[in-house]
Amino acid sequence: MSRNHIATLAIAMIPVLTGGCGGDEHGAESEHAAVESEHAAAESTEAMGDMDAAAATAALLNPNLATEDELTAVPGITAEVAAAVVGGRPYLSAADLHGALAEAIGDEASRAAYGALWLPINLNDVTTDEILRIPGVGDRMAHEFEEYRPYVDMGEFRAEIGKYVDEEEVERLARYVYVPIDLNTATREEIMAVPGMSDRMAHEFEEYRPYTDMDQFRREIGKYVDENEVARFERYVTLNPGG
Repeated sequence: MSRNHIATLAIAMIPVLTGGCGGDEHGAESEHAAVESEHAAAESTEAMGDMDAAAATAALLNPNLATEDELTAVPGITAEVAAAVVGGRPYLSAADLHGALAEAIGDEASRAAYGALWLPINLNDVTTDEILRIPGVGDRMAHEFEEYRPYVDMGEFRAEIGKYVDEEEVERLARYVYVPIDLNTATREEIMAVPGMSDRMAHEFEEYRPYTDMDQFRREIGKYVDENEVARFERYVTLNPGG
């Protein structure tokens, strides 16, 4: 998102600001929301700098799925580091990944790598520190991520964050996050969106419905993949009460 776009956004906010100026409480709230929206958008643009548009929308490598050759294409990742990343699988949180990378190449280089390599974070339980490691996200945008919890699905995330940045930036940010799907109600399309999912495994996810608890999920899916892969899949699913 260019700085010219931010200027356009600021101009577009003028009717919102002036329309609420009546000295009442709602006017003040509207003005505050508009200013926060502009600040969050400007912050994201400043942090992103001159990142190439194609790079900003390219698929991110998942450290639990990428090959060593794919990992070595990431800035700062040598063949030795790529082998260590693969050897440390599975990573069950972004904090785990960051700890491993920071030890190998340092904190600054790790953050630079996150423009190409990332473990998706659960919007509903991620920490502020993990959100702030997303390239281009600062304190104000991290606050907006947290403000709308709990998210029901990614559609809600796109709608809420779309109040602050344009559609292209929403989609860039969406690459870094997910909302767990309910095992008993998720559609085939939602199941297939889980990283590393295959048609065969999606069928097995559906085959054992309804699930009564996560232990059942672990037992049934454990018939097809090892415990590390079960744990990796488990990151992306949940069981809602009555689901």
